[in-house]
Amino acid sequence: MTDKTSDRNDAKDDYPDGSSRPSRPGVLKIMQSILAGAFGVQSDKRRQEDFSSHSPWPYIIAGVLFTVSFVVGLILIVQVVLAGQ
Repeated sequence: MTDKTSDRNDAKDDYPDGSSRPSRPGVLKIMQSILAGAFGVQSDKRRQEDFSSHSPWPYIIAGVLFTVSFVVGLILIVQVVLAGQ
């Protein structure tokens, strides 16, 4: 007799190589990865975790939002500095 609960919990081990399905990254993990990648201090281990995650879309969306906010921030800083002259 098999336990149905354990069968459902082991369903994530259905990949051909026996590995488990990557978990979905949280918002904090995505933001840490985006910031570390932007500043060039991303570790190889973390990069591999990011690339093996469930979907690339959270990283793409967060990267685009970070880039847009960074550029807008730079424009605002330049305007404030130039307005003070």
